[in-house]
Amino acid sequence: MRHPVVVALCLAGTVALAACQKQTDADVARAIESVNVIDESNLNDIMLTVGDPDEAVAYFKKSSDQNPDRIDLKRGLAKSLIRANRPTEAIGIWAAIVASPEGTNDDRVDLADALIRTNDWSRAEETLNTIPPTHETFARYRLEAMVADSKKDWKKADSFYEIAAGLTTKPAGVLNNWGFSKLTRGDAPGAEKLFIEAITYDPALFTAKNNLILARSAQRKYDMPVVSMSQTERAELMYTLALAAVKQGDTNVGKGLLQQAIETHPQFFEAATRSLAALEG
Repeated sequence: MRHPVVVALCLAGTVALAACQKQTDADVARAIESVNVIDESNLNDIMLTVGDPDEAVAYFKKSSDQNPDRIDLKRGLAKSLIRANRPTEAIGIWAAIVASPEGTNDDRVDLADALIRTNDWSRAEETLNTIPPTHETFARYRLEAMVADSKKDWKKADSFYEIAAGLTTKPAGVLNNWGFSKLTRGDAPGAEKLFIEAITYDPALFTAKNNLILARSAQRKYDMPVVSMSQTERAELMYTLALAAVKQGDTNVGKGLLQQAIETHPQFFEAATRSLAALEG
């Protein structure tokens, strides 16, 4: 009489064990899937930042082809194409992303950026105009400033540069661009202030240092500015200053600066030596 009870208990145990086994398998599958997602996410981030640009393009192209519904992979491909200096190809992808239901205002900003890289300023402006004013990001206002610059709308450019600089903790690049804008307008003193500010935020930004030299030379300030620089940078900046002096007719000043550049450089400074020989010859 006890056998049916025992059998029933055994069957119940078997069913419970099977259910537990299924649950365990499902948990393991979910865990593996989660790990794969994390690994893929890490790989995507690496490809977008420190990976070789061409390798990143190949990686995202293959991944996007295999997963055509994944908008994140399309974004990765477009960004990789920009890193690989292939903006024309990136434009088509960004345009498709923007036209899709998953397109965002950040995608529109990236499309405008790609268009600017191909000098398609009018279409870039049209794209930026589709973004609502409530979308206030550094990337958006940096591009707005550049578009205003291209139209020589200095008032708007200054306003947008100022907004962009206030929206980032690393404004050195945008301050350098703003300074160069001022320099092209003929406002050398204003440009000088912005280049110095840019260097304050990023002492390693050599472009800003070189632009600072140009701004100072435009005012016939031929002494070296008090900013952080290596010995090699000092020699190269002296060389820039010398050429600017010669261009403005201050040939003797230029010769002296070229000689200093040659003596300052830790190695043989061929370009400065050649320029000095040409002047003296």
